[in-house]
Amino acid sequence: MSTTQSERLRELLDPLVTSQGLDLEEIEVESVGRKRVLRVVVDSDEGADLDAIADVSRVLSAKLDETDAMGSGEYTLEVGTPGAERELKEHRHYVRATDRLVKFQLAEDGELLARILLVEDDGLDVEVPGVKGRKPSARRLAFGDIVKARVQVEFSRKDKKEEEA
Repeated sequence: MSTTQSERLRELLDPLVTSQGLDLEEIEVESVGRKRVLRVVVDSDEGADLDAIADVSRVLSAKLDETDAMGSGEYTLEVGTPGAERELKEHRHYVRATDRLVKFQLAEDGELLARILLVEDDGLDVEVPGVKGRKPSARRLAFGDIVKARVQVEFSRKDKKEEEA
């Protein structure tokens, strides 16, 4: 049974990322000219600040230097977070996106823009914004009905604390 380089890297790096209190979200090896770039995406329920990124980067770099996981050629290690418009793939991604506006691609109903209110094991409750003065409506989505989901950036949303004041 053969494994890809990304799978071998995930097996090597996942325990190190976990030991730093983070989740290993993605690994990508990309060739850029003669150099290669190893991109590692990490996150946690509380998010990952710059200090956490720097700490995990040092740990990963040291482990990669002591193994031949990246081979003998030059490479650059880039460690970061998923970004503002992350795609939601795992249950924990949906939990972390609670109260965020998300664009859903649904198996039967096309696209839906809605705010995640509650995430459970079998699906999630969302609030669909009202259109033209109408009130928002609640809707239940089963995970099996979601083809793709991506967090949307909101520039003008009021903070909950502002709304309550």
